[in-house]
Amino acid sequence: MSGTAHAELFAPPSESAGLKNLVGLSREALEAEITACGEPAFRARQLWQWIYSKGVTEFGAMTSLSKAFRARLEEHFVVRRPEVVQDLTSSDGTRKWLLRFSDGQEVETVYIPEDDRGTLCVSSQVGCTLTCKFCHTGTQRLVRNLSPAEIISQIMLARDALGEWPSTRLDRKITNVVMMGMGEPLYNYDNVATALKIAMDGEGVAISKRKITLSTSGVVPEMERCGRELGVNLAVSLHAVDDDTRDKIMPINKKYPLKQLLQTCRDYPGTSNARRITFEYVMLKGVNDSPEDARALIKLLKDIPAKVNLIPFNPWPGSFFECSSNNAIHRFAQILNDGQLSAPVRATRGEDILAACGQLKSESERKRKSERT
Repeated sequence: MSGTAHAELFAPPSESAGLKNLVGLSREALEAEITACGEPAFRARQLWQWIYSKGVTEFGAMTSLSKAFRARLEEHFVVRRPEVVQDLTSSDGTRKWLLRFSDGQEVETVYIPEDDRGTLCVSSQVGCTLTCKFCHTGTQRLVRNLSPAEIISQIMLARDALGEWPSTRLDRKITNVVMMGMGEPLYNYDNVATALKIAMDGEGVAISKRKITLSTSGVVPEMERCGRELGVNLAVSLHAVDDDTRDKIMPINKKYPLKQLLQTCRDYPGTSNARRITFEYVMLKGVNDSPEDARALIKLLKDIPAKVNLIPFNPWPGSFFECSSNNAIHRFAQILNDGQLSAPVRATRGEDILAACGQLKSESERKRKSERT
């Protein structure tokens, strides 16, 4: 299935006949809405800044707009955030929000504070279609894609919670955004692209493309387009060094095998030694963690500007994999380092609230499953 066909099949629901949400509209779409109301185009720019730079949700507080215009906006539009169903904070400071959208569907968004940065992990779909065997989200069926509003609202809501408005402030906690939450971003490319363009807009959310990373399991046809149109950093979920193993743990490999995937990585626009592709590699005991696997990984990536994030497997209820031992992980890392590959071991964060890598799964899905059993 092509990315376009996938997006159409799992499209988010259209808005109801009520007030239209202005969040998620591109600059052009917002201008079209405002000029249709009889206002000059420059009003759309003012409104854009109120929504995305200042984080204001009430038209009455947008004081640079005339009272008549604000009244007209209130008659036709809203600036809507998703509902926060659950707000959990881990013992290590990681924070996870369970968010509910207007149709009752839910996703999770995670903020990870570190000494030198704060990373927000954003979801792109309700559920996932890829069924990677080691991933909790992969056990949840794909329900639908998220709209641009539902994607960008995750960033805006996190800023609400962390007191991060206006976006021009210098002490922001959220410095990096990663499209690594629930779902495969490249199977929802158009909506993700619209949301990320809003995020990167200097007069709005104002996150540099150098601080945004999109993670894919290897949707080859959309990878080049992502680099060309968005220019964000690329992270590739690799997790195996041969097709047989990757076929078993990542079924997408049967469609886009390693040779094809890695050639697309070599061709990814803007890649250089100063801007490397990140390859994510979850450490699974007895599956992909041998010294032979490490040496094979060096050969696979030898002509790609790359770094490898080694991710200790994070268990979840019902998982049947085990995490590699600490010794095996560090032995693997040392072999990669000796082979001139940067290979940091990612610290597990938020495990006590199921917020770690591979653990996200909406609470609503867990409840529905428990009710069926």
